[in-house]
Amino acid sequence: MVVVRERKTSEVRREEIIDAALQEFAERGLEGASTEDIARRAGISQPYVFRLFHTKKELFRAVVARCFRETLEMFQRSAEGLRGEEALAAMGNAYVQRLSADPVQLRAQMQAYAACGDPEVREVVRHGFGDLVAYAERVSGLESDQVTLFFAKGMLLNVFASMEQVGESAEPWALRLIGACLEPR
Repeated sequence: MVVVRERKTSEVRREEIIDAALQEFAERGLEGASTEDIARRAGISQPYVFRLFHTKKELFRAVVARCFRETLEMFQRSAEGLRGEEALAAMGNAYVQRLSADPVQLRAQMQAYAACGDPEVREVVRHGFGDLVAYAERVSGLESDQVTLFFAKGMLLNVFASMEQVGESAEPWALRLIGACLEPR
């Protein structure tokens, strides 16, 4: 019996490489991750990685852009039909659930912030974060101080999650602060 494999499009392969790269970059960062390990994880050759992404930094930027896009999409789903503080609360709750469920995404986000010393990475982070802020401002219609507080609490939640202090294993002090982050103003 002859097994015929369907050839994957370059777009499907591109997404598979980004999936694999997300894992590697989350664990090791831009400088520490190797394209050889990314290729191995994706089940392809290293030259194919460079065929689709000309440099490791280009691949990192694609991973970071996807992380921000997925966060924006999560905000949009969670705030659908809501306005004001209700919209921000829904987005914040969805974000906390995501932090608890997907530590890889958080670690990749933290690696992106750490790599902002590179102007090209900084531009992707700046654009992605700016899109999140613009959406939060638009959907909430709230004053800048309230939107700022929302993002400040989100960053604090990132710190808790990076210490594995979100969810059932969180220590009492972390739970108190997390609870305060989730309360309306």
